[in-house]
Amino acid sequence: MTDATPSSTSAGPDHPARAPRRRREKTFLWYCIAAVCLPILTVMAKFVTIDGHKLPRQGAFILAPNHYSEIDPVIMGRFVWGLGRVPRFLAKASVFSNPVLGAILRASGQIPVEREGGGRSAAPLKAAQQLVDNELAVIIYPEGTLTRDPDLWPMRGKSGAVRMALQAGVPIIPAAHWGTQQVMARYSKKISFFPRKRIVCKIGDPVDLRDLMGRPIDQAVLAEGTDRVMNAIAALLGDLRGERPPAERWDPVKNNQKETGRFE
Repeated sequence: MTDATPSSTSAGPDHPARAPRRRREKTFLWYCIAAVCLPILTVMAKFVTIDGHKLPRQGAFILAPNHYSEIDPVIMGRFVWGLGRVPRFLAKASVFSNPVLGAILRASGQIPVEREGGGRSAAPLKAAQQLVDNELAVIIYPEGTLTRDPDLWPMRGKSGAVRMALQAGVPIIPAAHWGTQQVMARYSKKISFFPRKRIVCKIGDPVDLRDLMGRPIDQAVLAEGTDRVMNAIAALLGDLRGERPPAERWDPVKNNQKETGRFE
């Protein structure tokens, strides 16, 4: 009886073990989502990207944009898709309660985040870490909710994005967009299609966290890293608006505002 022919995946001098094939980001489901959403978004607005080359074309990273409209995730998803990557988010768990929308969000790799007592459980961050391990893009809004700043500047940030970047050792890329408020105002449920709007997104350089890497991830480290991220986002938004951002980020607590939900 002759020996069986070794399979092409067998390890050995003549057949070295192959590295596992990296799963494609743009799956059939994502192409279907794009086929439905892109024509609508194209009618709604002209999308302009500044410094899009700064978004990594491969490998894991965290994208940290500003947040002032309920439609922001769709808008940022459009920009990220246009730059060749697939957007994945940490999203409020309540969004997943819709049977149809929830199924699509889960199938596309979005991550539900439970908010209890003002904090977040560790489970979503562990799930996000898996996406990072698979060299995917994760979009995290460091403000945690729509900004409370009266003039739509980025407010005080939360530490989740920086914590994940430090733990996973991946870059955190700041971004800012402007013009979305003309499509859907803060807390509005109405979408304006006409006249056609112009939405601009500017991608920044990775936030320098090298001096924080390797240090114990305590409140001081997280606060310093988060300040750098929020300052970078505010500077990008200032460039888009042609204005100087406030020197100090808006703090809901100091202004007697709730951390979550509507404040108006």
